[in-house]
Amino acid sequence: MNESIITKYFSDFTPEQLKQFAALGDLYKDWNSKINVISRKDIDNIYEHHILHSLAIAVFIEFKAGTKIIDLGTGGGFPGIPLAIMFPEAQFHLVDGTRKKIKVVQEVADAINLKNLKAEHIRAEEVKARQYDFVVCRAVAQLPQLWIWSERLLRDRQTNVIPNGLIALKGGAVDKEIKALPRGSYTDKEEISNFFEEEYYKEKYIVYVQY
Repeated sequence: MNESIITKYFSDFTPEQLKQFAALGDLYKDWNSKINVISRKDIDNIYEHHILHSLAIAVFIEFKAGTKIIDLGTGGGFPGIPLAIMFPEAQFHLVDGTRKKIKVVQEVADAINLKNLKAEHIRAEEVKARQYDFVVCRAVAQLPQLWIWSERLLRDRQTNVIPNGLIALKGGAVDKEIKALPRGSYTDKEEISNFFEEEYYKEKYIVYVQY
């Protein structure tokens, strides 16, 4: 599977963005052979299982210029790197507690000349508060824990159509996690299979928690 799965669902890319997406496959294959950031069995599915999956968030919200987004527990750079390519006018801060993963994120970002991204080896609890419009993450923790980490990072000033909050890519039975959030939390759950037709997206969701 190559980058054509992205243009199946998204258009209006600049030549630079297309070049950046096209470069990701080989870059991740190369880095993954040295530092295991994606399951070795799954590296051939990087465009469908990792890059397009990250871009489901771009169907849910179009980040305005100047929006500040933090990707908590980014791992090898998902969803942050694909979103940073998609929204070059937004600012992305990708953090992870594993130094070698952040090294891969920084090297990949540098290789494709991604200027709107900062990668940092830091734990969620250590990030300075009230700096961000949105927290994004993928397969990091249960929603109640994610919300504890996220809530203090979000700022009050609104610049997007959707109010500031947490946007998490989740799989499986998420209703139990949603119910465990603090009483009165506004949430929205979207099935990714409504956006993308591939079998992989069955029982995969975007969960939004409003700040």
